[in-house]
Amino acid sequence: MDMMNSSMISEFVLLGLTSNWELGVFFFFIFLLAYAAIMTGNLLIVVTVTFDSYLHSTPMYFLLGNLSFLDMSISTITTPKMVLDFLRENKTISLWGCMAQMFFLHFLGGSEMTLLIVMAVDRYIAICKPLHYTTIMNRRVLLGSVLLSWAVGFMHTMSQMVFTITLPFCGPNVVDNIFCDLPLVLKLACTETYVLELLVIADSGLLSFICFTLLLISYTVILVTVRRRSSGGLSKALSTLSAHITVVTLFFGPCIFIYACPFSSFSVDKFLSVFYSVITPLLNPIIYTLRNQEMKAATSRLRTQFISSRQSF
Repeated sequence: MDMMNSSMISEFVLLGLTSNWELGVFFFFIFLLAYAAIMTGNLLIVVTVTFDSYLHSTPMYFLLGNLSFLDMSISTITTPKMVLDFLRENKTISLWGCMAQMFFLHFLGGSEMTLLIVMAVDRYIAICKPLHYTTIMNRRVLLGSVLLSWAVGFMHTMSQMVFTITLPFCGPNVVDNIFCDLPLVLKLACTETYVLELLVIADSGLLSFICFTLLLISYTVILVTVRRRSSGGLSKALSTLSAHITVVTLFFGPCIFIYACPFSSFSVDKFLSVFYSVITPLLNPIIYTLRNQEMKAATSRLRTQFISSRQSF
């Protein structure tokens, strides 16, 4: 028993995107700027929705603020570590740091998938049942929906991590990715993990597929309903839904691909991981703010209020 405990590994080695120093320095500045943009853009949405009375009382923007918070959190779990590793020769992460990273990635990822479904339901009620919108999507329903999304994410990650944290790791400790990817970490356990690997594929892959399918059905029903009512309403609905559909497609596309081929040795997995942890969180502020006049107006109001308050002092 003592010999076995002494052979247990205490850290994992993350290979990252490259081992080339010059390329690593280039990636360092690129992803540092990307992370700064992620935090700035999503934090701007969270602050604007929180302090602007109109946006805070509007269900769509309340949900958008929560989505931005999840995007910031997901990126913070992976990107700072990845950025620093570009300048490090020893790219390691502790055993429990790796477990924590996987726990929160699946927790927040599952929560975001569920929240996107809630946002689709919100758009359906707003477009197809506008007269009952404020009655149905009241504050109680909104808070309950957000709590439900967090509960789904928690159950999703616990169903996998409760078994993973008990696994013994005593052999190879090299993870060929930018962060601790659960399927890759399972392969390093010095025990049979075939059943657990199937559980991860079934749990994560099935959750992604079901959520994506429900979202496709939801948006299809919205467009069909609007088209039956009026021909002019279709273009308005498409304009309203374009941002949501774009985010859903780009969020679930890489996610489903990763878990459809979870044990692939191709380097494309790394770039898909970058897309999921860096590029996707960038989409939220870009898509939802650059083309949204209400967000622009609210940001302008808050800036004016801030400048006026400073001048008063």
